[in-house]
Amino acid sequence: MHQLANLYLLAYNSLQALGWAVSLSRILSSFLDTRSFNGAYASAGDLVCLLQTVSFLEVVHGAIGLVPSGVLLPLMQWGGRTHFLLAIVRRIVEVQELPSVFITFIAWSISEVIRYSHYALHCMGSCPSCITYLRYTAFILLYPVGVAPGEMWLMYQALPFIKRKNISHYYFVWVVLLCYPFLWLKLYLHLFKQRRSKLGKHDGKKRR
Repeated sequence: MHQLANLYLLAYNSLQALGWAVSLSRILSSFLDTRSFNGAYASAGDLVCLLQTVSFLEVVHGAIGLVPSGVLLPLMQWGGRTHFLLAIVRRIVEVQELPSVFITFIAWSISEVIRYSHYALHCMGSCPSCITYLRYTAFILLYPVGVAPGEMWLMYQALPFIKRKNISHYYFVWVVLLCYPFLWLKLYLHLFKQRRSKLGKHDGKKRR
């Protein structure tokens, strides 16, 4: 049973790493071709939406004990990102070419390539120390970049368009924006806690 679970997680994480690598490649290719930040959603939006939606499986993994992540924090991150993608970026055409989409997608893609590659290599039992270090260090920059000039700024820019289309959603997004810094800080501090735990263990093994 353990072997089957490990094989499943290896396949899942490898496919996610590949998907996010393709997303990153498409976004950068579009930027290099056009010298513009406007093409991020057109080049990779559908793929990013698919990858993010499928990542709900990670909430299930935690719920059934397949991984030790628990349910609450993965659900918070999945819910925030999915609302941002499907309820705002995908539905409001007027915001799809804003630089905030480029910033968010780049930050997400880099962080997820690192994260899923680390998980996949860990399933194989041969994760290089440099990947482990990146997994628990890159978020320090990528996470706030993806959230502040990315997700939050885009949601704020989307408010006038949301107000014209759905007044109840307009007030909901305002509530989300007010709560976002506190929820984000909870997740961010949790990542630092993970970093101390994982890199501390790694450094301890190296000294021995």
